Amino acid sequence: MDAPNLDALTRDALDYYLFPLATKQDMRTDGPMIFSSAEGMEITDAGGKTYLDMMSTQTRASSLGYGQERIARAIYDQLMSLHYAGTFANVADTTIRLSAKIADLAPGSLTATVFAGSGSEANEMSIKLAKQYHAAKGDKPRAHKIISRWDSYHGATMGVIGSTDYLGTRAITEPGVPGFSRIPAPSLYRTPFGMDPSEVCDFCVDFLEQHIVHEGPETVAAFIAEPVMQGDGVQVPPDDYFPRVREVCDKYDVLLIGDEVICGFGRTGRWFALEHWGVECDIMSTAKAITAGYFPLGASTASRKVADALPVFTHVQTYNGHPGACAAALATIDILESDNLIERAAETGTYFLDGMQRLRDLPVVGDVRGLGMWTCIDFTCDKKTKAPFTDDTVKAITRRMADLGVLGGEEGTAIEFGPALIATREMVDRCVDVAEQAIREVMADRDLG
Repeated sequence: MDAPNLDALTRDALDYYLFPLATKQDMRTDGPMIFSSAEGMEITDAGGKTYLDMMSTQTRASSLGYGQERIARAIYDQLMSLHYAGTFANVADTTIRLSAKIADLAPGSLTATVFAGSGSEANEMSIKLAKQYHAAKGDKPRAHKIISRWDSYHGATMGVIGSTDYLGTRAITEPGVPGFSRIPAPSLYRTPFGMDPSEVCDFCVDFLEQHIVHEGPETVAAFIAEPVMQGDGVQVPPDDYFPRVREVCDKYDVLLIGDEVICGFGRTGRWFALEHWGVECDIMSTAKAITAGYFPLGASTASRKVADALPVFTHVQTYNGHPGACAAALATIDILESDNLIERAAETGTYFLDGMQRLRDLPVVGDVRGLGMWTCIDFTCDKKTKAPFTDDTVKAITRRMADLGVLGGEEGTAIEFGPALIATREMVDRCVDVAEQAIREVMADRDLG
């Protein structure tokens, strides 16, 4: 039987598939991108057009590119040997090996891991761990509140969504689980309240401390933060921010949850992004690149302090520690180590960001920033005020890049790039060239410069 053609697939997609965060009108107007095959850094749609994927399949999960036979073979071998081991006290040997490997890789005393199927679920488990830690320890038995930040994203499941402040997923579901609140984030381009960037770190850290005091330290269980925020593209914090956050959390016995779902396993040029600032969190959430996108897996890793305080972790899911997912993660980690890809990501990422600096001269480019293999171009209609575009200019540039054969990701006011760690300098150069061409063409078409 012949495969359906692109028109037929598009019709079926519009009739039978519900697209997350993509409006029905946009899908009818522009159509979805339906992919059918991929190899290395290139992905081919159902119409036969091939693109250089500089976003690791949009979510930054495909961190080792496509067609990694070692990972696919590891999954196959595991499923043929033992495809499922149950839950509660039942566990696969593969799951235990992965737990031990994460403990070996993770900073400091992060040591005991529980697994789920996604980043949202990983953060759900991390929040549960924080609350149960305080209940078991007994010093703060009423501690249930979770503090997060403006423009953060920690997931869209019903528990953790209260900590999420990006992509518009929270408001439509409210009222949700009580106890969540949000504070300003240390954005350095469009700063909180328009302050000077030099003031941002002190302001945000002081705000955190005052917010804990205001809420009542005895009621606050944890502060959850992405080391580098995705909202409006790769928000790298000031260097002093996380060391000082750590001090505040310690002062009030508030656990620090590091949401490394995007950053972890090499994205920023370190195994985990908080290592850039020498900070150890109490609980770490990971997903995405833990399996390079080859199998759904999320993980929550607790410090020895947290793990030892719990007589039992009251939580269960059918697919906790699925053997196939854990086999994929072990194979992914083996590739990262054997091919020195973390070091390569740091070097290529620096080269990438340096090459993008020339784009700052374009009238609509407000900022260029990044860390490791995660960079972005932030756009503005007024360089003096830093005002963002309120029309579809950013989307138009992203689409023009796709027309030219390179995939980037529209991220609010920015276009971001999170290519697989195997990306070469030649691929990075092509991305920067195509981005410049697309920006100039859209500027000319809309008389923007």
